[in-house]
Amino acid sequence: MRDLFPVLRVLGVLMVFFALSMNVPLAVSWLWQDGMWQAWPASMLVTAVVGVLVWFFMRHHKQELQPRHGVILVTLVWVCLPLSAALPMMLVYNQMGQDLSFTYAYFEAVSGLTTAGASVLSHLDTLPVSLNIWRTFLQWIGGMGILILAVAIMPLLGVGASQLFRAEAAGPVKDTKLTPRITGTAKGLWGVYAVFSISCFLAFWLGGMTPLDALMHMFTTVSLGGVLA
Repeated sequence: MRDLFPVLRVLGVLMVFFALSMNVPLAVSWLWQDGMWQAWPASMLVTAVVGVLVWFFMRHHKQELQPRHGVILVTLVWVCLPLSAALPMMLVYNQMGQDLSFTYAYFEAVSGLTTAGASVLSHLDTLPVSLNIWRTFLQWIGGMGILILAVAIMPLLGVGASQLFRAEAAGPVKDTKLTPRITGTAKGLWGVYAVFSISCFLAFWLGGMTPLDALMHMFTTVSLGGVLA
């Protein structure tokens, strides 16, 4: 059981970072005045508090992550983060005076983060804009991989970051270091991903889409997910 403690410590930090990502739909909700802004701070607070508590109780377990830890952490991330991602969806539907079952919300969150391209929601064009941004933004995050982002921005993972990279990355790239340090490789991959994302957004925008439509289509295009509003 104690072998899980270093993994839970990192999971707590990841949940805090994931909570911060909800600022994207929050900003859109506020700017476009879709009336759903209350759902995002509430979801952010719940996710961040849980993450901080997990990290706080496990903060002294700084053991270097081993290959088995990478596998366990990947599994926990793909179970726990969709739970957090589903929460604002349910709150938004509640504010709309409708019920969205946990099963549907969790499916939608998993589909987004795994870029599966499936949706169980209907009348997507009538949903609040912040919810559609969240659905497509989840695709963009999952397109490169949450843990690859974590390796790039969290030096606290130390040498064990290489185990996360191998556990999360797909294909032959997992066994290849593009730079001497694995964090440099992760940053490089996300840098290329960002360049493609910006280029795609500008192409859609210059092609006649509104900035918001261009942003959502970019999220789903570069991630290869294809779930559109």
